[in-house]
Amino acid sequence: MSIGTILLIVLILILIGALPSWPHSQGWGYFPSGIIGIVVVVLLILLLLGRL
Repeated sequence: MSIGTILLIVLILILIGALPSWPHSQGWGYFPSGIIGIVVVVLLILLLLGRL
């Protein structure tokens, strides 16, 4: 398993954990998961292009 694959799996788990499902985080909206989602998409593109 390459470091890129491990990093992608960890970021996907962080993305799932950042969803605003708890009462204290519902006011945040989708801001935390949106940023992490962008990072996951960029890493996925880099992984598919073979640059990671």
